[in-house]
Amino acid sequence: MGVGTSTFVIRWINFITMLLAVAVIGFGVWMSTHDDNCRKSLTLPVLGLGAFIFMISIIGFLGALKNNSILLWAYLILLCLILVGILVFTVLAFIVTNNGSGHSVAGLKYKEYQLQDYSSWFLKQLEDAHNWEHLKSCLVKSEQCNDLSKKYKTLTQYKSAKLTPIEAGCCRPPSECGYPAVNASSYDLSYHPVSSNKDCKLYKNSRAVKCYNCDSCKAGVAQYMKTEWRVVAIFNVILFVVLSVIYFIGCCARQNAARNHSKT
Repeated sequence: MGVGTSTFVIRWINFITMLLAVAVIGFGVWMSTHDDNCRKSLTLPVLGLGAFIFMISIIGFLGALKNNSILLWAYLILLCLILVGILVFTVLAFIVTNNGSGHSVAGLKYKEYQLQDYSSWFLKQLEDAHNWEHLKSCLVKSEQCNDLSKKYKTLTQYKSAKLTPIEAGCCRPPSECGYPAVNASSYDLSYHPVSSNKDCKLYKNSRAVKCYNCDSCKAGVAQYMKTEWRVVAIFNVILFVVLSVIYFIGCCARQNAARNHSKT
């Protein structure tokens, strides 16, 4: 790669990522202004990510602008650490999300999920009382369960619906309980459950209770997390390839800067 080309590319790439970092920091500040604790809990990670991207970008930009080999060395070291971190996280994400796929139930278009099907890491996170209380409060505030009656006006529509893992696990009792559905938001609990599953007794029609304390709800959240993690893992593979190309260009820029320095 030409002497000027590599530094020019690195300079512009890092200028763009600096603008991206400012946008990320701005988004973090916006999140901090909300009263919703579920969003506020993400504020520090988002601000930290924005600050980290900005720091690396400014080092790379100044290194390429000044043709400074020391700054470019620091930039490449940080970029290498990011590549290693992405690689490790991606491998772990694929390992953690390898288990759990749901179980088909006769007469239903969606699957039901069982907690024991998922990896031990998911089980540890979801069975931690503090973690689950926070997640549960977010689920209650999201109004997903209460919105079902708005989405499905009739019992026929509800029974033929394709519910999400969280809706299937947290908004209704497991099918094995045998409770008849009154509508999309409530069940006839006067029937004696035909299953010994403890979730049958934990389910209530109350908006604040539903099946939020059930293992089926935790399993639904685990399935949701598994899907999201898979998307992030695939994105990370693409990001790894892009950053590897940028790393290669950065190496060329550093070599050119070192060559120019030795000439002077």
